[in-house]
Amino acid sequence: MTDLSGLAAVVTGGNDGIGYGIAQALARAGADIAVWGRRADRNETAAEALAELGVSTTSTVCDVADQAQIEEAMAHTLTTLGKVDILVANAGRGGSGASVLDVGLDEWRAVTAVNLDGAFLCLQAAARHMVDRGEGGSLITIASTSAFHGAPHNAAYGASKAGVLALTRSMAVGLARHRIRVNALCPGWTRTELSELGYQNEGFREVTTRRTPARRWADPSEMGPAAVYLADPQATFHTGDHLIVDGGYTIF
Repeated sequence: MTDLSGLAAVVTGGNDGIGYGIAQALARAGADIAVWGRRADRNETAAEALAELGVSTTSTVCDVADQAQIEEAMAHTLTTLGKVDILVANAGRGGSGASVLDVGLDEWRAVTAVNLDGAFLCLQAAARHMVDRGEGGSLITIASTSAFHGAPHNAAYGASKAGVLALTRSMAVGLARHRIRVNALCPGWTRTELSELGYQNEGFREVTTRRTPARRWADPSEMGPAAVYLADPQATFHTGDHLIVDGGYTIF
């Protein structure tokens, strides 16, 4: 078992879905957790549940598309937990499902503002703190299998997640000399609030399940073990990489 005791982790969008599954796994490994999310009630509920695992927790309202809110959330986290050793840039959103012919620029920018700009701003804020501390750290981005295969009705989402992979590699190179590792986790079809409409579409669920060798969608908790590995300070030589956790979807 990976032991993250004594480390502090931020999980953006950590109050539900994949973010909460990752936060649970990090907490079970011993890390203190800061939950950043847009809804105070969900944040508090998640933080209270995580505290039952025996770690210190805190939560703060944060829209990652707003740089000022990120700076406030980081200041709050440092005040309450004292440091940040791990940041998981998980907060994200999808599009309307419009085709590439119909998607508007406003929607495009709204998706990329959260998925790409928000990830960059959170990673940058954490990296600045880690560099100042001089003790290294782990930055984890949440990309998607949509970064690899075509998403004709979710072009903004797919493009933003491909951008997250490029950002991950760039930051990994730039931060390696500070002993800060930067890696991406790429989930496959996972049942969350964001994907529930797709899951409830029987035809779509059947097609995606049939193409997945594991023959099912993932539970959000199944992304946790990979995140724990990426957060492990013993993985000292693993950076600039992406781990695909998709039940075999991208290889079949």
